[in-house]
Amino acid sequence: MAKSSNWLKHLARTGYLSRGLVYTIIGLFAVLAAFGSGQNKDTKGALQTLLGQPFGTVLVGLLIIGLVSYAVWRLTQSVTDTDHHGHGPKGLAVRAGLLASAFTYSALAFYALSLVVFSGGGDGGGSSPAKMMAGVIGLGPVSLGLAAIFAGVAVAHWIKAGTGKYADHLKASDRVMTFLHPISVGGLFARGAVFAVLAVMLVVRGLSSGSGSDTPGVKDALEFVQELPFGAILLAAMGVGLLLFAAYSFAEGIWREINLEDA
Repeated sequence: MAKSSNWLKHLARTGYLSRGLVYTIIGLFAVLAAFGSGQNKDTKGALQTLLGQPFGTVLVGLLIIGLVSYAVWRLTQSVTDTDHHGHGPKGLAVRAGLLASAFTYSALAFYALSLVVFSGGGDGGGSSPAKMMAGVIGLGPVSLGLAAIFAGVAVAHWIKAGTGKYADHLKASDRVMTFLHPISVGGLFARGAVFAVLAVMLVVRGLSSGSGSDTPGVKDALEFVQELPFGAILLAAMGVGLLLFAAYSFAEGIWREINLEDA
């Protein structure tokens, strides 16, 4: 049991560090785009960027391990309730979110693997699962339902930041926590803002014709912000915020308390 717990702890920490790397790339490109020096990236774009670097295949290969690790950890959190959310409505909602996160990062790992195997050879064709899913999400009621979920995720991030709940699982010295508090709050608020923008975009789609050729993602949210009045300033702020979320992810990889004794 001890060996199994240690194995899962290593998976969890590797996963958090990998999430931090992905958001570092997204945040950097958001800041660059704000100053006209690049284009916004989403999680897939971050992987493509990493693949284009020297030793990119090796780097993406290592990141695949991290993404799979994070997916396994999220699945473990959901199924075994490692953080003791319980079986009430709120606890089950949180655990459902963890399960959704596991599927999301599994899909991202699969996408990264396809980049390595096929050397980034395109999006896949017109009948790809992603495009078929985009057609489903383009339906008005589905868009509105997904918007409600994203809005809930955004609020959950803001509550976690505002109440300091993020610190419950971070076991670092007082000196370290002095630095981690503003980093964590800023990062969680920024990621919550991304989900809030996605919710707004989905509401607009749901209340209109429901037509949309693609499922909105992080890149779409950042581009939406960029088009607003003072968009460059807002985008730069969001980019910095996502860099803070990356730092928060790295902090979780190092200092997060991972209790598996009761799992």
